Amino acid sequence: MAIDNFTPTLWSAKLLNNLNDAHVYANCLNRDYEGQIKQVGDTVKINSIGRITIRPYAKNTVIVTPDTLVGSQLMLAITQANYFNFEIDDIDEAQNNIKLMNDAMQEAAWGLADTADAWIAAGLAADVDIANILAPVTVGTGPGDDDAYETLVDLDVQLTVNNVPRQGRWVVVPPWLEGLLRKDPRFVSFGTDANKGALRGEPIGSGAGFNVWMSNNVPFAGPAFTLIAGYKGAATYAEQIDKVEAFRPQDSFSDACRGLHIFGGKVTRPYALASVVATAA
Repeated sequence: MAIDNFTPTLWSAKLLNNLNDAHVYANCLNRDYEGQIKQVGDTVKINSIGRITIRPYAKNTVIVTPDTLVGSQLMLAITQANYFNFEIDDIDEAQNNIKLMNDAMQEAAWGLADTADAWIAAGLAADVDIANILAPVTVGTGPGDDDAYETLVDLDVQLTVNNVPRQGRWVVVPPWLEGLLRKDPRFVSFGTDANKGALRGEPIGSGAGFNVWMSNNVPFAGPAFTLIAGYKGAATYAEQIDKVEAFRPQDSFSDACRGLHIFGGKVTRPYALASVVATAA
């Protein structure tokens, strides 16, 4: 790494890029306020308005007095902070400097993203409107089992009932349910080749009105997993690599690197989320 050649801004950008590639839940949310955060404790005010009344119009008639917009504010607080701290021995550094540093940064990014995604998933599950929590299902392929694809359809219908925009809808499923979907021709036969990608950090496909993502961070209690569906406007997320710095530890012949990741999220439209507890048959 060589501290005298270390450029924090370059490595911060590289780390954040790797971080975004590794996210699942965070990639389902909007990032509208990300540029407004700088440190833990920052708070961003999110302004919103209520529904606009739509009235019939008749030619040559007087229209009513304009509605007074009633605004409200939500607060997006940056409450979470995690860090990494690793060192590269001088011997290893001399042999393979750049590769070791790149590999370490990718591993750090994956760990930070995994921790943040688990936090986001728990927050989303807790803030779903109770009216949008569907009856629990037992998903499988046997007689009497609930169908994996039809479970997604039911979530999609619930969002439609609430007038949630169709564009940008998403759902996140655990690996075992993703396996059932891949055996269903209604899922794998739909869409383009790009829709059939199975890389973590990208949708695994499209079906039942959703971009379908897979994650090991789907909230679970024992064998029961909480599938969460929504659209981009349901919640917002913001993160920042606050610091990346290099240093020489006093007790070893090595270069070390540490970094601080700050983030926070807020459900802004609980009615635009739906969930169902699913257990494998």
